[in-house]
Amino acid sequence: MELFTPDFGLIFWMFISFIILFVVLAIWGWPVILKNMDQRADTIDKGVEYAREAKEQLDNAKAAAQKYMDEAQQQQAEMLREAARMKTQLIEEARKEASDEAKKVMDAARVSIEQQRKEAELQFRNEVSKFSLDIAEKMVRGNLSDDKSHHALVDKMLDEIQSN
Repeated sequence: MELFTPDFGLIFWMFISFIILFVVLAIWGWPVILKNMDQRADTIDKGVEYAREAKEQLDNAKAAAQKYMDEAQQQQAEMLREAARMKTQLIEEARKEASDEAKKVMDAARVSIEQQRKEAELQFRNEVSKFSLDIAEKMVRGNLSDDKSHHALVDKMLDEIQSN
């Protein structure tokens, strides 16, 4: 049992060794260990702070990206509305130009038809008057077959010319 019950000398030297070890550790060991632990705690705190800032920046970036996407979608919708309006306007302008051109063609055709009608009317009048003169000439020749009726007609025409 002597192994289980230490002597006073052993306890004394163990106590002295413990005190020396405690003093050495208290002077040189614990400050270094505590300093390293404080540095590690600061590093962890900084890492947590950096992570929080990074998360905030990421959230801000996501919000900004969403805002830009919304703006881009609004611009796209506005561009599509503007394109549709321009398409409608171009179609309307094309219809108007086609209508104006058709009106010009119709007016030109009307003028051409009127001119041709007048020319045909004039030609018809000329032919009618030619036929009338031919008929009148034939009738007068038939009536003026003798000299007496011929002189009477000439005298009558001279009287009409003098009275005018």
